[in-house]
Amino acid sequence: MSDLPFTLDQLRILKAIAAEGSFKRAADSLYVSQPAVSLQVQNLERSLAVPLFDRGGRRAQLTEAGHLLLEYGDRILSLCQETCRAIEDLQNLQGGTLIIGASQTTGTYLLPRMIGQFRQRYPEVAVQLHVHSTRRTAWAVANGQIDLAIIGGELPPELQESLEVAPYAEDEMALIMPVFHPLATHDTIARSDLYKLKFITLDSQSTIRKVIDQVLTRSGIETRRLRVEMELNSIEAIKNAVQSGLGVAFASTSSIEKELQMGVIHRARIESVEVKRTLSVIFNPNRYRSKAAEAFTNEILPKFTNREISFRRGSAKSSSEKAAAKAVAKTAAAKSAIEGSTIKDIGEAKAAVDV
Repeated sequence: MSDLPFTLDQLRILKAIAAEGSFKRAADSLYVSQPAVSLQVQNLERSLAVPLFDRGGRRAQLTEAGHLLLEYGDRILSLCQETCRAIEDLQNLQGGTLIIGASQTTGTYLLPRMIGQFRQRYPEVAVQLHVHSTRRTAWAVANGQIDLAIIGGELPPELQESLEVAPYAEDEMALIMPVFHPLATHDTIARSDLYKLKFITLDSQSTIRKVIDQVLTRSGIETRRLRVEMELNSIEAIKNAVQSGLGVAFASTSSIEKELQMGVIHRARIESVEVKRTLSVIFNPNRYRSKAAEAFTNEILPKFTNREISFRRGSAKSSSEKAAAKAVAKTAAAKSAIEGSTIKDIGEAKAAVDV
């Protein structure tokens, strides 16, 4: 049996060049010299007998062969990392890494509390928290780059049969306004009052914005008539804008606990309307599940919800549809196409959500 025409180090270098766009930046990111990177690429091209980069432009561009090798290289490196983590598990949670995914609100306000409790029990386990959109997080779980995640949106259709899902908790979105707003003297406002307010929202493409619009529409509120004054890209920015009197907003109850206690914003309830969404825990059943991930799922997650965590496939489909969905997911994973119940707090088991 002949030797492989590439090494893991060469695959890592190829991936770094593709990510950084140049040999020099790739060398800096890997803490090696640029000549060393160039030599490894030359050796790799000589072994494969194909060029991997178009060297005519200022940016290092992969050839078709380069893209193909990168696709498979990502899978090889991911499997190597998974292997190392499985071996680390033999130490019985005396080391290793737990990688958790979440979207903005959950990652900012809920996961730090959970991770804090986990670290108290298992201080030797390193924990990484990756905060991205629901779509990007789901793909990272599918590709084995994240052990498990808590999401607030729907899975991409092509991942419905690849991941397992457990409805976890309900996230309530509260209407908040400045304490000096005329309606702040009322605990409950009429539906018609919503059309008189100036709203501060997340971008129209954000998961949480879509959920809010859907719930309001189901409650008979014409969302097109709502006056959107500003669109901001973070919950903290929205809360600060509300405190400054620039408008009102919907925000997760977990994200406004401190502001309500300090009395710097007012929460108003809407007559006969509740805006809620379901948070879910997802993981990939076809990937190795570390002892750290098992411990987090079995010991930490139940403390922050009143629901029983029961995993299921994303949706029910025919056998032919399942096969097609799995084929799509497998192909997309090979291309590394990452794009991108009430909750209890930590002391009293009451907490929060996600964007």
